[in-house]
Amino acid sequence: MTTTASVDLTIRDITADSPDSVCTTDLLTAPWDVDTSPGYGPGASMDDTIPTTAPRQGELPQEYRDASDAELDGRIRAAKQTLGDRVVVLGHFYQRDEVVQYADYVGDSFQLANAAKARQDAEAIVFCGVHFMAETADLLSGADQRVILPNLAAGCSMADMASIDQVEECWEQLAEVYGTEPDAEGRVPVIPVTYMNSSAAIKGFCGRNGGIVCTSSNAETVLEWAFERGQRVLFFPDQHLGRNTAKHMGVDLEQMPLWNPARPLGGNTEQQLDDARVILWQGFCSVHKRFTVAQIEEARRDDPNVRVIVHPECPMEVVDAADEYGSTDYITKAIAGATEPTTFAIGTEINLVQRLAAEYPQHRISCLDPIVCPCSTMYRIHPGYIAWVLEQLVAGVVENRIQVSDDVAEPARLALERMLAAKPKA
Repeated sequence: MTTTASVDLTIRDITADSPDSVCTTDLLTAPWDVDTSPGYGPGASMDDTIPTTAPRQGELPQEYRDASDAELDGRIRAAKQTLGDRVVVLGHFYQRDEVVQYADYVGDSFQLANAAKARQDAEAIVFCGVHFMAETADLLSGADQRVILPNLAAGCSMADMASIDQVEECWEQLAEVYGTEPDAEGRVPVIPVTYMNSSAAIKGFCGRNGGIVCTSSNAETVLEWAFERGQRVLFFPDQHLGRNTAKHMGVDLEQMPLWNPARPLGGNTEQQLDDARVILWQGFCSVHKRFTVAQIEEARRDDPNVRVIVHPECPMEVVDAADEYGSTDYITKAIAGATEPTTFAIGTEINLVQRLAAEYPQHRISCLDPIVCPCSTMYRIHPGYIAWVLEQLVAGVVENRIQVSDDVAEPARLALERMLAAKPKA
């Protein structure tokens, strides 16, 4: 792997020498060409089934498709200078380096949501991430602010694995099994908990039904909150974060049935549901499911002193085999806090790992997955789209605005406020 932080350059280099070292050479295709076909695009989610209702991006004007990297760079910086404090650009950790360089703030979805909330002075928020993140920024920003997603096709396959219709149907079936009356301690039969990686509609569902949103940093605190109010939890859309967190809290695996939305009662018996403490939705992150125990074993053969850190969206057996697990914020802080040269093997998205490797050259930092396979949907954001939306703002035109309807926004904000009050443990 090259020492540059740019995954784009890495893909070009290794594709020329060894095409099998990337998950697909289609990653070299310009995103505006990918946008013409349905699907999440090349990368980790390329084999996931995309809903027919998923947003599609309109055609990017030819001048941006034809522009060189240097020309796009000049146009983006000129537009940002013209707009000044009227615009703030947010960049997720998993964005390519060619995008992150323009961000005023870089972080995970929770950190960037807070950044959007803190910049009430900006007229527009250009969110270089994916759709659910832009929705959350709209929920937490001011009513007069415009949240813009440079490429509407930048969705999230995990978030799409739990649609509002599926969740409503699940809720009705659970009500038939559990009833709606609280127990002697005042706890309702079930509390809905959704991961940040979900649509605004799902967050609104949680707000309407006494539930809450969680992050990978505060999931344990949120589950404790939920168990105080409910006999059990319905956790979606990521089964792995739910399972890993609940297991760490002492919940038995047999008390965590998996809910398949395509089957009656999620494929469970009434007895299994009655015995449940955490009902896990059958969803996952296609980036983090790529990591395996075999990869960890290989890393330890290469260096017995390796420090393996993985994200809690990884499968349980991977989290169990690792030395540590935690959010992207945890991973970045762990590496920043290492005082001695250390070998790190990291189980999270390649753009973040490679950027950390470039930032901390005193350490040997590599991605557990030897095949370069970035997040498909993050990869849909490109400087060409950023130049387009910024220059349109200069012209007084707002493109690709993400706006959550009032009927969804009010309960979704309630669920988010509960999340913000659930401070993660030190």
